[in-house]
Amino acid sequence: MECRLGCGACCIAPSISSPIPGMPNGKLAGERCAQLSADNHCCIFGSPERPAVCDRFKAEADFCGDSREQALLILNGLEQLTAQ
Repeated sequence: MECRLGCGACCIAPSISSPIPGMPNGKLAGERCAQLSADNHCCIFGSPERPAVCDRFKAEADFCGDSREQALLILNGLEQLTAQ
């Protein structure tokens, strides 16, 4: 599966504890990543500054569903299940 253009759910829903350019302490769940453009594209995709956790995330139907809205619901649910 390829990423859905303009989705950005994986850059919003999960918490990220790794530093991100513009977010030295990472980001909270539900917080929009500082590197997510207005049209929901990662501005540091392919860059060495991109956190490893972001680079390892691969689009899969189980995580992304059939739409951006489903992806947000699924990823938010997973975040709640794994929150400490």
